[in-house]
Amino acid sequence: MARINLLPWRAELRKQKQSEFLALALFIAIVSGFVIFLVHSYMTGLIDYQNARNQYLRNEITLLDHKIAKIKTLDATKKALLNRMKIVEQLQASRPGVVHLFDQLVTTEPPGLYLTSFVQKGNTIALAGRADSNARVSTYMRQLDASPWFANAKLDLIVTKSTEIGKVSDFNLTVQQTMPSTKGHADKKGP
Repeated sequence: MARINLLPWRAELRKQKQSEFLALALFIAIVSGFVIFLVHSYMTGLIDYQNARNQYLRNEITLLDHKIAKIKTLDATKKALLNRMKIVEQLQASRPGVVHLFDQLVTTEPPGLYLTSFVQKGNTIALAGRADSNARVSTYMRQLDASPWFANAKLDLIVTKSTEIGKVSDFNLTVQQTMPSTKGHADKKGP
């Protein structure tokens, strides 16, 4: 049998296959690197886009926080103005009350009794005075209760003293100031 040497042909084929393999591996490495670069660029773009959206939202939140702060200051100003308006309305409503208060204190006072002190705290009025007798103090309390501008007259203290002019009763009492209904006053005025 004849001997044929196939080694160089096989070696050349092996070399060719190796060079094809290396070329294919290099091509795959280049394509993979390019794909990785594209994916990385795309992801970086998405991250930058999301960061830009987040910054936009932060800016809008800051603007809204400023607007909310302005609204709160406006609400506080509104409440302060409404409170002032209520106070002015109360003062306007109570303005005739002071006149009636002093008028009723004088008109309900019976003869033989006079006041020495008058202190008002809110709607409570503390009265101190001197009377000829305890009966005068009782009459004064009944007349205060009968007045539409006073209620709940309560005697706190009564002390009877003997003086050179006779017996005198020093007293302290409290009474509540009330506002009669405006309907009753309108009815009295007529049409």
